[in-house]
Amino acid sequence: MRFLCITAHPDDEAGNFGGTLALYAARGVETFVICLTAGGAAHHRGPARSDEELQRIRREEFAASCKQLGVTAGEVLGYRDGKLAEADLQKVLRDLVLRIRQIRPEIVLTFGPEGGITAHLDHAMAGVFASLAFQWAGRNDRFPEQLAGSVSPHRAKKLYYSSGLITLEGRQPVAQPPVTASIDISGVVELKLAAFREHKTQAPLFPLFEGAVRRHGGFEHWHLAATAEPKLIEFENDLLTDL
Repeated sequence: MRFLCITAHPDDEAGNFGGTLALYAARGVETFVICLTAGGAAHHRGPARSDEELQRIRREEFAASCKQLGVTAGEVLGYRDGKLAEADLQKVLRDLVLRIRQIRPEIVLTFGPEGGITAHLDHAMAGVFASLAFQWAGRNDRFPEQLAGSVSPHRAKKLYYSSGLITLEGRQPVAQPPVTASIDISGVVELKLAAFREHKTQAPLFPLFEGAVRRHGGFEHWHLAATAEPKLIEFENDLLTDL
């Protein structure tokens, strides 16, 4: 069984998805993370003296966080941080479709088109790209030039958007997708926090992040956005339901 998580920035893998990634990795699921940017436009920059140095540091932090979470493999694609809305749609989709066809996950995790609880534009675009790639990867009329050797179409079974039951004060309004699955991560909350703390350049965010995690009450919440087989929505407490 394989999960693929598609994110926008280093630290998203821990902040939005870390509990679920750690929990299922401990259950023997192979977990993969594709991060679209190296986070070079971040407001918090640690010791970095240039965008290039910040990207190098954040790639290292991403690798350390993935190791904490038991991620099988993580990759940073290097698209421009803060500019995903301007990225070439076909190029991004070509990259993501190829990786879905290579990794062959049963479940894809990403943000919804609202951009998650923060409504970050890069998060929103990561969700849009991932949603299209989820659909396209299983078709032989999308990027057919990829279909050679060991690469063939792949239909993941489920697409989930990160969601939640809280809002952030003082932010622009955001309409999150309804929660259709709640995963009890109480046993790995400290691991999730430890993984986020690997992102030392983002240390000023640590208290805010930990407070938000505690407010979630030991759960990560999800919205089932698409399934390979038509079905009625039923509330889940395990993303592997029906697989």
